[in-house]
Amino acid sequence: MGADHEGGVRRRPVRAVVYAACGVVLLAGCASMPDSGDLRDVESTPRQDTQVRVFAMPPAEGAQPWEIVQGFLEALTSDDPHYDTARKYLTADAARRWQPEESATVLADGPNIEPDGRPGGRENSGSRSYTLAGDSVATVNAQQAYAPADRPYSKKVRLALDAKTKQWRISELPQGVVMGQSDFQRNYKSVNKYYFASNTSVGASGQPVAVADPVFVREGVDPMTQVVRSLIDGPTTRLSPVVRSSFPTGAALRKGTASLTPDDQNKLTVPLNGKASRVGRAQCAEMATQLLFTLRDMTPVVDTVELRGAGGERLCDLDEESAERTTWDAAAKSPAYLYFLDGKHRVVRMAGHSSGAGATPVPVPGALGETVKELRSVAVSRDERTAAGVGIDGKSLYVASLTPGSPIGDPLVTSQGATEADRLTTPSWDARGDLWVADRNPHSPRLLLLEQGRGEPVTVQTPQLPGRIKDVRVAADGVRMALVVEKDGKQSLLVGRIERDEGAAGHSVSVTELRSVTPELEQVTAISWAGDSRLVVAGQEHGGVLQMRYVQIDGSTPDGPAPAALSGVRAITASEDDQLPLVAYSEDGIVRLPSGAQWQKVVKEGSAPVYPG
Repeated sequence: MGADHEGGVRRRPVRAVVYAACGVVLLAGCASMPDSGDLRDVESTPRQDTQVRVFAMPPAEGAQPWEIVQGFLEALTSDDPHYDTARKYLTADAARRWQPEESATVLADGPNIEPDGRPGGRENSGSRSYTLAGDSVATVNAQQAYAPADRPYSKKVRLALDAKTKQWRISELPQGVVMGQSDFQRNYKSVNKYYFASNTSVGASGQPVAVADPVFVREGVDPMTQVVRSLIDGPTTRLSPVVRSSFPTGAALRKGTASLTPDDQNKLTVPLNGKASRVGRAQCAEMATQLLFTLRDMTPVVDTVELRGAGGERLCDLDEESAERTTWDAAAKSPAYLYFLDGKHRVVRMAGHSSGAGATPVPVPGALGETVKELRSVAVSRDERTAAGVGIDGKSLYVASLTPGSPIGDPLVTSQGATEADRLTTPSWDARGDLWVADRNPHSPRLLLLEQGRGEPVTVQTPQLPGRIKDVRVAADGVRMALVVEKDGKQSLLVGRIERDEGAAGHSVSVTELRSVTPELEQVTAISWAGDSRLVVAGQEHGGVLQMRYVQIDGSTPDGPAPAALSGVRAITASEDDQLPLVAYSEDGIVRLPSGAQWQKVVKEGSAPVYPG
């Protein structure tokens, strides 16, 4: 939380700021503030350097009720691991009942502190109450999962005057913590936990497929240990029906483990309890893989993980290279080619790392690289052996091998939509080799799955769909789906969970728990997966101009800059490998955006660019 504006002067935060790099400690004291009068607000503190650690100040002797509320809200944004200082603003009973880890509510600005009535001159009145109010933009639940939330926030806080000490303390308060958006961005860090897709494997060796489960941890409170505990506890509720963890039920860090830190060889030793000590070597290797994938973007660097049992015995160790060999992870699979349609509407390709100006695209092997069928969109399988294309009129879906001389057969899906806009979407492949496409025919809208890209299409159930599908992108892991859905002329980007049921009644597939991840956008022009848990989106807010941004699948905004502006965007593609450039189809043809550069033209005559997927 930040400071209050009083007569145009910013009130200094009630906390101490420790600069780790230089060891300087700054203390901010409590100014005397009235406990009644005009509405006050606790504004978000400007985002500070990542080396800065913030510690709260305890309540000052004789602090007035409003100061106690202000100081408590400030303490919620500190790097105090267990909120011990924040509890000093509470009565003993309230401190026992308060559970700060239950949730975090994020407000557009810091909460306004509104007095509930005036004390009316009764100096000895033993109670006060205030309302904390604001506009909620997100919540983080007890599992540390983020969700956008656009609704008013209003919670009561009551204070009591201790008869013995004559000190004001908070006696009733909402569970969880509340803070402004900039304080949340400073205090919390998004981290992907990793699990394995249930009943899914890839390739002849049957590699398990890694699935990212994003959570938020407190950045200044030993985030490495936090995220390891969270990983062992299991996936978030939203993802748990479609993933598995190799950590056995009841597994936890060994009792007494306070902090985890890698040694000077970048090796992290993780001591586990008895529930995790009886696993076999293969299961232990999967547990280590989950840890390595989860910790790979954290600081300090972890290259190797060693798991130890309850008695200190070594269970297994694994390095990152071994983990990536035994598990299929999209971020570690760099595609060989970028694909698009040339001026003759045939599929062409060029090397993904050399797709700059001057590079020459060549037709793909097989029928889709010839002018046998003119296409309007294309998708290439993750192994780059097969491609699916939609005919130029949008009616028919074809699948063909990318091998010399391969033919193109009859369409596997045909739409009866009256116009091109009412026919088939761009298709999309997952790592299993399954192909997804939607028929936008308003008289018979369908989301379809072709297992292994062939055979009779399966109609996918979408029980919560709030409109008609305009675009489809399946995640590489095959357990999440991004859909652009249109209703009443407005479009929204939704992300849902793919569930497969192999019951006695036969095979059924559904996309459930659809949630908007860009609620502020009214038009969504183009989307692509751009990481294990990230999408890139081109769209417009109400009355706004076309913009491009990255968004996490939980609706949060990832750190880092948005892509450079580009006019006339019609399609966009990104790879899970962040070393490859973003590529788009715009009014200038096929263009690309290398890291740290501006948009560059690839070819003028071309459309529908895609990386595999």
